[in-house]
Amino acid sequence: MTSDSRFTGLTRRESLQRVGTGMGVLGLAGMLAQDGALASAAPSQGGSASPLAPRAAHFAPRAKHVIHLFMNGGPSQVDTFDPKPALEKYNGQRPPGADLKTERKTGGLLMSPFKFKKCGESGIEVSEIFPHIGDCIDDICVIRSMHTNIPNHEPSLLMMNSGETQPTRPAMGSWLLYGLGTENQNLPGFVVLCPGKPVVGPQLWSNSFLPGIFQGTHINHSGGVDPQKVIRHISNQNLTPAAQRQQLDLLKKMNELHLVRRGGRDNRLEARIESLEMAFRMQSEAQGVFDLAQETKETREAYGDGQFANGCLVARRLVESGVRMVQLYYGNGQPWDDHGDIKAHANKARDVDQPIAALIKDLKQRDLLKDTLIVWGGEFGRTPVAENGNGRDHNHHGFSMWLAGGGAKGGMTYGATDEFGFAAAENKVHVHDLHATILHLMGLDHEKLTYRYSGRDFRLTDIHGRVVHEIVAG
Repeated sequence: MTSDSRFTGLTRRESLQRVGTGMGVLGLAGMLAQDGALASAAPSQGGSASPLAPRAAHFAPRAKHVIHLFMNGGPSQVDTFDPKPALEKYNGQRPPGADLKTERKTGGLLMSPFKFKKCGESGIEVSEIFPHIGDCIDDICVIRSMHTNIPNHEPSLLMMNSGETQPTRPAMGSWLLYGLGTENQNLPGFVVLCPGKPVVGPQLWSNSFLPGIFQGTHINHSGGVDPQKVIRHISNQNLTPAAQRQQLDLLKKMNELHLVRRGGRDNRLEARIESLEMAFRMQSEAQGVFDLAQETKETREAYGDGQFANGCLVARRLVESGVRMVQLYYGNGQPWDDHGDIKAHANKARDVDQPIAALIKDLKQRDLLKDTLIVWGGEFGRTPVAENGNGRDHNHHGFSMWLAGGGAKGGMTYGATDEFGFAAAENKVHVHDLHATILHLMGLDHEKLTYRYSGRDFRLTDIHGRVVHEIVAG
C-alpha cells in the first residue's frame, strides 16, 4: 500500500483521528480517550470478532428494541396518570402522611388543576393534558406504584439509568448492547437524543466498566435534525472510502502487532479499534436515518413540530434500522421540575402528547410495536402537597411510569399509591424491578447478565430486582 503524505509527521493518535471521521458529537471520541479499567470483552457468539454482533438472548424475547422517553425533572403522578379525588376533598389540609421526607419544605394538600377522563375501552383515567396518549391507553400499561431511593435529581437520574445512585455503573443501554449486541453494524446500538445535557450529563449513558464500544452515543438535536449538521464530521473530507479502508486495515495490522507485544489482550485498545470501525461504517447510513425529508407529509404532520416531535420520529427510524436502544430526553437540564407552579406541566405535555401518540400508532401500523418496548417516565414523581403555593416538591416515595408494546400488557394499571398519591402502597415496583422486567422482555435474565469487574460480578439490578410478571402479556 502506498503511503499518504497527509499523515507524514503525525502522531499515532492523530493518525487514528484522521482515519476516523472526527466523531465529535457522537461520543466516539470519548471512547478513544477512555482510560477506565476493563475486565473483559463482551461475550461473542458464532466466532464473530465484533462485540456488537447480535447475540442470542437467554430465552425467547418479547421485544427487540427499547425506546425510553425520559421526562427529566420529574413529572407529577397526581397530575398525569394517577388521579386522586381526595386531593380535592381535603385541599389545603396536611394529613400525617404528608410528613414523609422529601427535598424541601412543603405545605398542605394541593388538588390537581387538571381534570381526568376515562379513556379507551379499558376506561383508564388520564389527565386532560394528555388527550392523544389517552387515545392510545389500551396499548399502555400504567405502573402507579413506582418508588426509588432518594428525592434528588442526580442520584435518582443515575438510579433510573444505571441501577445505582452513584456514578459508577453502566447504563441500561450499555447492558443491553453487552448482552444482545445490535442488529445494524453501521449504526451505534445505543443512541441518546438529548437537546443539551441533563443535570448529570454523559454518565447517564456511560459504559462505565463495560468495554468502551458499549457506550451510548449522544446526539444533541437542539438545533434540529438536519443530517448534515446533527452528526458533525461524519464525512471524511481528506480520504475516499477506499483510501480510508486501506488506512484502517494498515492500522489494524499495526494494532494487532501492538497487542501481541502487550500479551495479546488490551480491552481499551480493542474498544478504540471498534470505535474507529464504527465511525467508518456510519458514513454509509447515519445521515440517511436522520433525514426526515424521506418521510411522507402525512407522517410528519402526525408527529407534529418541535424538537421532541423530531426526536420521536428519529427514534422510530433508528429502531426500524436495527438500533437496540434509543433514549429520548425531553429537554436540557430538568425541565419537568415544576417547584413553582404545577400548571406549567400543561406546556410540556403539549410538546410530547401528540408525538408520543403518533410514535405508538406509527410503530403499530408498521408492525413494530410488538417488537419495540416504549418506556415513559422521569426519575421520580412529585408531592401531592404544595410547595411555593402552587408547585410540587420531588417525591421518590411513589410515582407513575408506563410501558407500551414489546410484550407489556396494554389497557391496564398496576399497583397503587395511597389515598393522596404520596407513597406506593400496593404492588410496589422499585426501579430495580422495572429494570429486571425490561431485561426480561428483551429475553435476558437480570440475575445472569453479569460482568466481572474488580473481583466481583456486577449486574444492572445489583443484588435486587424481581420481574413484574403481572404486566407481561400472555
